[in-house]
Amino acid sequence: MRSVVPIGVFDGVHRGHQLVLAHAAEAARARDARVVVVTFHPHPTAVLAPGHVPPMLVTLDRRIRLLREHGADDVHVLKFTRELSLQTPQEFIEQVLIGELAAEQIVVGRNFRFGHRAAGDVAMLRRYDLEVDDVALLTEGGTISSTMVRDFVVHGDVEAAATALGRLHLVEGPVVRGDARGRALGFPTANVAVDESIAVPQDGVYAGWLTRAEGQRVPAAVSVGTNPTFEGVERRVEAYAIDVGHDLDLYDEHVIVEFACRLRGMERFANVDDLVDQMHRDVDESRSRLG
Repeated sequence: MRSVVPIGVFDGVHRGHQLVLAHAAEAARARDARVVVVTFHPHPTAVLAPGHVPPMLVTLDRRIRLLREHGADDVHVLKFTRELSLQTPQEFIEQVLIGELAAEQIVVGRNFRFGHRAAGDVAMLRRYDLEVDDVALLTEGGTISSTMVRDFVVHGDVEAAATALGRLHLVEGPVVRGDARGRALGFPTANVAVDESIAVPQDGVYAGWLTRAEGQRVPAAVSVGTNPTFEGVERRVEAYAIDVGHDLDLYDEHVIVEFACRLRGMERFANVDDLVDQMHRDVDESRSRLG
């Protein structure tokens, strides 16, 4: 079937990406065509500059899900390899866009480049009788990029990240056993094993949400860091489900942690009593912030 093809890494599927996808969906309706998104995995930097790979905003599975939520009928994941990086722009157009996807119209972000040494551009695509729309990733807040959103996240500005994403930034993974110290202090937490390639907010305490595998979403106080009061060295994401009860058993369950706002930085307390007092205040503030 005929297709309209948006192309890009689409890490985070932020509001700029959503403009591209909305444009593609509108074009597909006019042509009675499908929206087939072409995305790349791993991030091209992993092949072209392995020492400079940026933290990803979402896992590949989450990216595919978000692309579908925002209008993709299908998602074509191209494995980014050294061989693909050496492919000429003409080969990419002829073999992938025309040969595999029967593309009639291409939708990309402004200044899109592709092929070996980024030699391909919108003008080259148009020489193949492809209709090409280059969309500015521009919202009322300005131009949005995945790099910008990553910067917000790693500096703990999760509210700015949420504005750019159009949703709360999240991490996800299985709940694993930790030191069980939180339970002993009266705050049993879910210790979430986050993929090391994913962007985790700056160390600190956040108000957010914990979503279980079956869809239950509850307010949470979330700690990111190494537990300096106890001389910790392993960086962890731990979520305390507010007002749910101490008998909640989440071990081995896949959960989602969303970050709504930052409450404070990570601190080292002089004693456990001071820490527990602060944890009570964190929970109270989280409850208040989350409504």
